[in-house]
Formats: sequence, structure tokens, C-alpha cells
Amino acid sequence: MARKKKHEEGHVNHERWLITYSDLITLLMIFFIIMYSSSNVDKKKYAQVAQSLSAALGEGSSSNGANVISSDTPLNINDMPQEVKDEMAKAAAEAKAEAAEKNKLTEVKGKIDSLLQGTGLQTSVGTVIEERGLVVSLKDTVLFDSGSAEVKAERAATITEIGKILNTIENYVRIEGHTDDVPIKGGLFKTNWELSVVRATTVTRMLIDNGGVNEARLSALGYGQNRPIADNSTEEGKGKNRRVDIVVMDSKFNQVENNKK
Repeated sequence: MARKKKHEEGHVNHERWLITYSDLITLLMIFFIIMYSSSNVDKKKYAQVAQSLSAALGEGSSSNGANVISSDTPLNINDMPQEVKDEMAKAAAEAKAEAAEKNKLTEVKGKIDSLLQGTGLQTSVGTVIEERGLVVSLKDTVLFDSGSAEVKAERAATITEIGKILNTIENYVRIEGHTDDVPIKGGLFKTNWELSVVRATTVTRMLIDNGGVNEARLSALGYGQNRPIADNSTEEGKGKNRRVDIVVMDSKFNQVENNKK
């Protein structure tokens, strides 16, 4: 029984975001009902709006199957205020775009996960979809020797293949270097910050030269010890903090990456 429980806990549902998306649609429906009811309309029109929204967003039911509101009188959408119709159209377009983006990043994540499994690196590289996009986090020992910014020869092919996968989409990509908080003593670099910058730049150059990624899509950043994801008081934590993150940015940040106002 214990073995079965462990197996069940290890199972990861990569489509859990669909549940959140469904709840978001329901909340949007409630939001628009409240907006419309706060305007100067009679109760009959309010019921008509509620019924129309309920039908459009799921047969008059919420995500848990409970009936929201009903009316036997159909609503002509032209009866709704223009600002409400505009907000509805905008919210629907944004929700559709967000779902499409999540699907795209999930597909890329799956391709990278398959690549890592084929190279035996799945335990040394993590992939996760966050608010800012897909983060591929590589432990420093996977790519570099201690204190070095030169990618190990046996890992060059992995960077190249990741680059090829990145070429299947057009998202901007950030390569971020990170270290633990142990000061550097001797060697080529004077500070952790310098080491993290050069490591990020090295991976970026490989994505361009070997993976064929358009350099206009890429940026390299070094954070040194200043963006830890674990406690530096333990060796395990330090090992997690020493990493290079390849961040496939969500398309909603395109304007920021383009530096447009």
C-alpha cells in the first residue's frame, strides 16, 4: 500500500491550469452581471443579461455545476450598453489568448522534458510554467566545472537541441545566471556576479551559434547570489541556487521586451 501511495503522489497533472481557467471564466461572468446590474436597468433586463451570459459561458451553470440564474425571455445583445459589450469582447479575447499561450508553452515544456529524459538529465534540470513564462533551470554542475564559465563539451549538444526547440516558437527568451553566496577566491572571476554574467552570456552565444536562435529574441543577465530559490545555509540549497535559467517569456510581455511605451 505504501508503494502505491508513493506512486500516486508522484503523478503530476500538467493540465491542472484548465481548472483554474474554467473558474476564471465563471468569475468573469459574475463580474459582468454585477457591472450590468449596477447600471440603470430594470429587473427583467438584468435577468435577461444573466441568462444570456450563463448560456454563453456554459449552459447556465457555474464550474461546479450549480445553476447561476435563469430566464425564459431571450436577450437581444443590442440591448446591452456598448461599454459592457466592449468589455465582454475584450475579456473573451484576452482569455482566449491566454489559453493559447499556455497551450504553446506547455507543448514546448513537453518537448524539452522529452529531450532531458533522453539525455538522462531530468533530475538535474527543472522545467516549470510560471507567470512570466516557461523556466528551464539547469544546475551549474550540469554545464560547468566549479568556477568556470565554459560549457562542458558533453553538454553542448543539449544546449543546441534546446535552441532548436526554441526555434519552433517566436517568444523572447532570457538566459539568467545565478550563484550561491560563497565568495569567490582566486580564479578568473573576482565576484559571483561576474561569473553569473559570463555563464549566461556563454549559454546565450551557444543558442545563437549552435542552436540558430535569432539573437534579437535573446537577452543575457547575471544576478549573482541575489535571486536565490533556496536557503544558502545548506549545501543542498546552495546547489539549487547555482544555476542557469532559460526563461521563455510569456507573449504578454512582448511590449516590455521590445522596450516600447
